[in-house]
Amino acid sequence: MDMNQYLSMFIDESNDHLQSLNENMLLLEQTPNDLSIVQIIFRSAHTLKGMAATMGFEDLASLTHQMENVLDLVRNEKLAMQDFIFDTLFKGLDALEAMVEDITQGGEGKADVSAIVADLQAIVRGEAPSAGSTKSAGSAPAKQETNTAIQLDEFQYSVLQQSIAEGHRVLYIDVAIRDDCQLKAVRAYMVFDLLEKSGEVIKSHPTVQDIEQEKFEKSFSLYYITQKDPAELKQQILNVSEIDQASVVELDHESLQQMAEMGTASAQSAAAVAEETKPAPAAAPAAETKDNKPASAAKPAAKTGSAPARTIRVDIERLDVLMNLFSELLIDRVRLEQLASEVQNHALTETVEHMSRVSSDLQNIVLKLRMVPVDTVFSRFPRMVRDLAKSLDKKLELVITGAETELDRTVIDEIGDPLVHLLRNAVDHGIESPQDRIAAGKPETGTVHLRAFHSGNHVFIEIEEDGRGIYRENVLKSALKKGVVTEEEARGMSDEQVHQLLFAPGFSTAEKISDVSGRGVGLDVVKAKITSLGGQVTIYSTPGKGTNFSVQLPLTLSIIAAMLVKMGSEKYAIPLSSIVETSIVKKEQIRQVHGNKMVDFRGSMIPLISLSRIFEIPDFHEENENETEIIVIHKGDRLAALAVDEFIGQNEIVLKNLGKYLPQIKGISGATILGDGQVALILDPNVFIK
Repeated sequence: MDMNQYLSMFIDESNDHLQSLNENMLLLEQTPNDLSIVQIIFRSAHTLKGMAATMGFEDLASLTHQMENVLDLVRNEKLAMQDFIFDTLFKGLDALEAMVEDITQGGEGKADVSAIVADLQAIVRGEAPSAGSTKSAGSAPAKQETNTAIQLDEFQYSVLQQSIAEGHRVLYIDVAIRDDCQLKAVRAYMVFDLLEKSGEVIKSHPTVQDIEQEKFEKSFSLYYITQKDPAELKQQILNVSEIDQASVVELDHESLQQMAEMGTASAQSAAAVAEETKPAPAAAPAAETKDNKPASAAKPAAKTGSAPARTIRVDIERLDVLMNLFSELLIDRVRLEQLASEVQNHALTETVEHMSRVSSDLQNIVLKLRMVPVDTVFSRFPRMVRDLAKSLDKKLELVITGAETELDRTVIDEIGDPLVHLLRNAVDHGIESPQDRIAAGKPETGTVHLRAFHSGNHVFIEIEEDGRGIYRENVLKSALKKGVVTEEEARGMSDEQVHQLLFAPGFSTAEKISDVSGRGVGLDVVKAKITSLGGQVTIYSTPGKGTNFSVQLPLTLSIIAAMLVKMGSEKYAIPLSSIVETSIVKKEQIRQVHGNKMVDFRGSMIPLISLSRIFEIPDFHEENENETEIIVIHKGDRLAALAVDEFIGQNEIVLKNLGKYLPQIKGISGATILGDGQVALILDPNVFIK
């Protein structure tokens, strides 16, 4: 029987089961005695095993069977869950995900899982796994570096691939210290200190902690991002006392991918891979397509499809074409409605009204086809944060709200990596250790909030933690040291401008080298990616209390409901989702507070913003009017009032980009073509509320 026709179904269902296994394992870790959760986990594992065996993926079926044996003992109350059992099962889930991703990429789903199988069999026999076997990738004990690869996780791999895409150099460096060296850790520190001055160390083997404690033989390897010439860097490393050999190999997209897949652990193999892939065309960067991620680093997102028989996979480009065609149809519909009202022909009016109703239903379907809940991205973060907290010996809780918020599929596909960067940064650098939190009078367990919500024509995703916060003086000290700003510039900078320094390339306030992150590691990549999506990221921080990274993203919908208004001879559109209500205020109701105009709105004073002043509209002067029409807008729970000349009415409009030839205009998110053929600018209300 030809199994290829069932492959797509197998991949979708396997990813669903893997996501369910991860989520329920995390729940079970909170309530280890809840056998009902164990039953759910066992059924998912049993189904996955049967599917894999039917499709002929023996390695996957074998590993799942061993995990099933452990779960069977737990559900029959013959085995109690313990930390090392959870760690082993989670490690097994990582291997299963890697194998399914390999199958997705066209591979056979094979992997060497003998170590994990041995640990699972030991648990069934009532023994604990071998020491160190349940550690995460990259944290294997020292003295095995000649046989153990540098395992890049999803975060580290995406940092390296995106850095190449941004024009940085990604280097694989291998350093050997002389056999007679008495202070290996000191020489290694000198090399790391040299490297930190002109770039970022992303991952080393052995780990930095093991190197500091001299838990390594005579060599160490690392992945490094810089702008420096490799030959010059190699000479500087060799100039460090008691360094025997140094190899520096520059990588491109393809060679990095092959190294990650091979688990390259030597300079010789790195050089061979780089040489082999040099003539080949560079692969697309991992940041642009998840398909280019290696099996060892990828974490497949949960699929949103229901039963396979009721779903169909459609190329996103076809949806783009459908959206563009419908946008043109909408412009013609609005034009027909206007013509019908002018002609006053009953039959024509009736036909146009029916067409409007049908096209409105069609519009809702077309829009929903492209919209995906952010939960498809958020669902993988609890497991990631759990593993990260364990590796850093921190206690924390991840609180997710607004996971049902929908975002355009093209944005969903790209926003995952930046959020991974920000979350890791929050956990590693933001949240303090339990001891430091207790000393500061805080709960031992830190809290990281991940929330999403709609506001106007945008979606906001916020990552907020109750950690140590950002100290202005620390940021400026590091910025001055690295030459990012001058002392004169630093004195005149606001807190908001200081916070933005964290996004400077290579900037970090970390006092200690870390394999996870430092404040600033990858943040320039985060900002570049969010900006490329038409969004922006803002930092709010209170020293000692915590930090909030707020990411604003456009919905990127081509059709929105809007209120059309007139100011002078110009027409503008304001998204209905940003409008609280419309009203009229008399001249005497306008107050002056600290030089700003304010109006009373339901017992609260809110700012009155003059759009005529902002957009310099010469023939509109609301100060000469006895009454002023206002539109009350909101951004979250913050309000403001916009003064307009005249209300035209509500309408559905097609959002058109202003294009590359017009500069980015603050407060304008695009333009639309009205039914009479005129062009109206679309306002971005979020810009007017600070």
